[in-house]
Amino acid sequence: MNAGKSLCYTILRCEQQEKRIFVHEKIELCRQGELSGKKDYKMMFETHTREITVPTTGKGTYELTRELRGFLAGTGIQSGQLTVFVRHTSASLVIMENADPEARTDLHSFFDHLVPEDLPFLVHTYEGPDDSPSHLRMALTRTSEVIPIHQGQLALGTWQGVFLFEHRRAPHTRHITLSLLGTPE
Repeated sequence: MNAGKSLCYTILRCEQQEKRIFVHEKIELCRQGELSGKKDYKMMFETHTREITVPTTGKGTYELTRELRGFLAGTGIQSGQLTVFVRHTSASLVIMENADPEARTDLHSFFDHLVPEDLPFLVHTYEGPDDSPSHLRMALTRTSEVIPIHQGQLALGTWQGVFLFEHRRAPHTRHITLSLLGTPE
């Protein structure tokens, strides 16, 4: 049996048997048994969850990278993955160049051209002319991003940043859930 299949099976059995140790925000999944002929194999994962709020001043991109790095630094996780999820239908997330703001200006202009607010066939306009276009822009982007964690750092490229992409003209307070799964080793 290959180690990857055995490892996944171990995680599933552990969850099914509900052998969990809860410590504040951490959950350690432990299982002792046999893996590829080795006795007393112990596997530990931790999860950390946090909600952050981002006040927006209207349409545009708002960088979250610093907040994500701060969250990760406080956990001690060295290897794993961070899921970032925006809990709204008129805002999204993008990983975009963070060095030159003109790249984001081009992104904003492209989406204004791609999904203008004056399309005559849109009917969902209860909250104004940007209502339906904001939902369409969200559907064309993403509401979550998964970022690998390597050696205790977000595995982002040199010029990559994580941004909230606000699609509404009015200011909003956006709620973003962070969920980290990983190991401290």
